Amino acid sequence: MHYLNANQYTYISGEINALYHEAAVKAGISDSVQNILYVICEKENRCLQSEISKLTGISRQTINSALRKLIKEEIVRIEPGKGRNTIVSLTEKGEKFASEKIYPLFEIENKIWSEWTEEEQQQYIALTKKYRDALKRYMETML
Repeated sequence: MHYLNANQYTYISGEINALYHEAAVKAGISDSVQNILYVICEKENRCLQSEISKLTGISRQTINSALRKLIKEEIVRIEPGKGRNTIVSLTEKGEKFASEKIYPLFEIENKIWSEWTEEEQQQYIALTKKYRDALKRYMETML
């Protein structure tokens, strides 16, 4: 078995997560708030609450708690959607907050992507998908 490569991936992945955590600390927000706002911004300032859960992997309980805090701070608002869906959107204050705390992450990521060739971008996406799919497949047999 090639544990060295798997360990390298785990280590690098952990370092990347730590860098995002550092960005959240610098912004004065929790990791979960950063992730929630990131998804909302990525979805053009409005999305379903279920999308946040799906795209972040954050538990519904943590999302609900973070959203209550963000609503109280007038950063987001929620409104009923179709069926049991809840729509989460940024307020005007939230858009300003996101422009200061979240969009700089987008700019950094876009800068990194622009430094890569198109081939490198495609390769990264392809290998990441391949890893995700294999992880999902093996996890299903494990659990």
